[in-house]
Amino acid sequence: MTLDSSPALADAARFQFGANWRQFLRLLDEDRIAEAQHSLHELLGVESLDGKSFLDVGCGSGLFSLAARRDGATVHSFDYDVQSVACAEELRERYFPKDGQWNIEQGSVLDQAYLSSLGRFDFVYAWGVLHHTGALWSALDNVLLSLAEAGTLSVSIYNDQDRVSQRWRTIKRLYNRSPGALRTLLVIAVGAFFESRSALIRLIRLQNPLPFRDWAEKKRTRGMSVWYDLVDWVGGYPFEVAKPEQVFDFYRQRGYKLVRLTTQGAGHGCNEFVFVVGP
Repeated sequence: MTLDSSPALADAARFQFGANWRQFLRLLDEDRIAEAQHSLHELLGVESLDGKSFLDVGCGSGLFSLAARRDGATVHSFDYDVQSVACAEELRERYFPKDGQWNIEQGSVLDQAYLSSLGRFDFVYAWGVLHHTGALWSALDNVLLSLAEAGTLSVSIYNDQDRVSQRWRTIKRLYNRSPGALRTLLVIAVGAFFESRSALIRLIRLQNPLPFRDWAEKKRTRGMSVWYDLVDWVGGYPFEVAKPEQVFDFYRQRGYKLVRLTTQGAGHGCNEFVFVVGP
């Protein structure tokens, strides 16, 4: 497997992740923050991050930087998208004003010099980020520059569904080339497709076909939002994917051991990985 050599995608072709997350911040409440903290504990296999250093790569809404800071970690957040940086700064101002233990910057995971300047962290967290850089394998390699010798790396990468993933890439390109009204219609159409399919499955299983339980579960899972996650999914471009074994082999060849894996099977979404240094 070779590293990407292509430059990052031009900004004009990118989905505006930060603009979407600024809307999400209107929904943020204590329950969502608590669920984000809980999800970090489960994913990383810890009871607390107190006294640890935490690097949030591509911090997005800033929610998980906030969760780590509330858990007692010293946090450094960065994102390529200036509006995402602004989201994190807004959360810091709300909950940790003038806090010296939470730094926020604009930066790129494709910039090795920038990553090297940050030092090393106990936890490097890159959830749903690296596949949006336009240079997935370079990004997966670069995050190791910031990981402490005994640190923990957590990444989540879109599952490779072969031709299905190719179709999703086409939809995402269409979204980003379309005017605003058409974008909204496209998100609604994709949401209707997902909900209709889920309702049919529930009916076959003799369950309540209405989606409200699933929507509530979405809030309980990582404290996120059904609508803004859907917008992120439909519009999220660049869009790259990987099979679980590809990510596993990539880090194993670099001396890292897999300690946690959650896959999507044959479905869409992110496979989650947690690695530490090991044989």
